[in-house]
Amino acid sequence: MAPRFDLIGLAVADMGRSLAFYRKLGLDIPASADTESHVEVTLPGGLRMAWDTFDVIRSFHPGWTPPPTDGGASGPSFAFACDIPAEVDAVYAEMTAAGYHGELKPFDAFWGQRYAVLHDPDGNGIDLFAPNPTSTD
Repeated sequence: MAPRFDLIGLAVADMGRSLAFYRKLGLDIPASADTESHVEVTLPGGLRMAWDTFDVIRSFHPGWTPPPTDGGASGPSFAFACDIPAEVDAVYAEMTAAGYHGELKPFDAFWGQRYAVLHDPDGNGIDLFAPNPTSTD
């Protein structure tokens, strides 16, 4: 039997700050989770996402250190689909107005999408995209 992809796990410095970011992107995470050291949610389609504080990871892996971050992405990148190009602009504007790092402002990509990149509070890349048949960049 082959392994089955089941969970995306993130190491976070501040659980509440990280979960607030993902809630703003539409994930259904209870507010009570902000004070937990490990949080899991099941995403549409059954894939799970989990967050662990640095202290939790160090509890079973004492030599672990977080990846260095200089404002750039330090880990995986996640893509969030928007329905229309204007939604990419609106979500990017909302997230950056809330103080989250905008890495790449929305633009019309040559591959046919309206596309932008944010970073979550721990430096992970968050791509926003929507189909854009008029792209010419």
